[in-house]
Amino acid sequence: MKIGYLTLTILICVSTFLTGNAQNFDQSTQVLSAGVGIGSSLGGFDYSSQIPAISLMYEQGIAPAGEIGIISLGGYVGYKSFSYETNSSMIQSKSKWNYTIIGVRGALHFTQIQNEKLDIYAGLMASYNLLNYSYEDNSGFNTGSSGNFGNTAGLTIFGGARYYFNPNLAAFGELGYGVAFLNVGLAVKL
Repeated sequence: MKIGYLTLTILICVSTFLTGNAQNFDQSTQVLSAGVGIGSSLGGFDYSSQIPAISLMYEQGIAPAGEIGIISLGGYVGYKSFSYETNSSMIQSKSKWNYTIIGVRGALHFTQIQNEKLDIYAGLMASYNLLNYSYEDNSGFNTGSSGNFGNTAGLTIFGGARYYFNPNLAAFGELGYGVAFLNVGLAVKL
């Protein structure tokens, strides 16, 4: 959680010192976003403890898409962790799952929207999902099970919107299938 607050503080400070023009997304636009996720296919809410999903994204406009908009390309890193503890009779155990998602994203930004403060987009992400699992108990027969299990490649569709409060700082919301179903956060135009 401290990482999320630190990232948010950095984004706000950077945006304070930057100046910019209109918020329309074009080929030279670069955006850095940090978000917190709600809901996840990586685990339910019935675990003993978990941290909210956090994500960091970067994108750059790369090519026009006719009169529809601008195509962007960028990177994505997401993280989610949860653990489950059991206490039965004399055995206490703890399992922990740490998910890291690393991806490349391409999006179409719809520039025909007449509101220059609004950036609406949709796209695809190719990712690699890393799972690090650990288990320990006090039984004396603990096998020390841990390691990377269930690493998989993934393809995600997403859609989102940014609303710019000033030329460089925006709030965003995004639906998709990355580290969380819904990501909300702040974006800074570089």
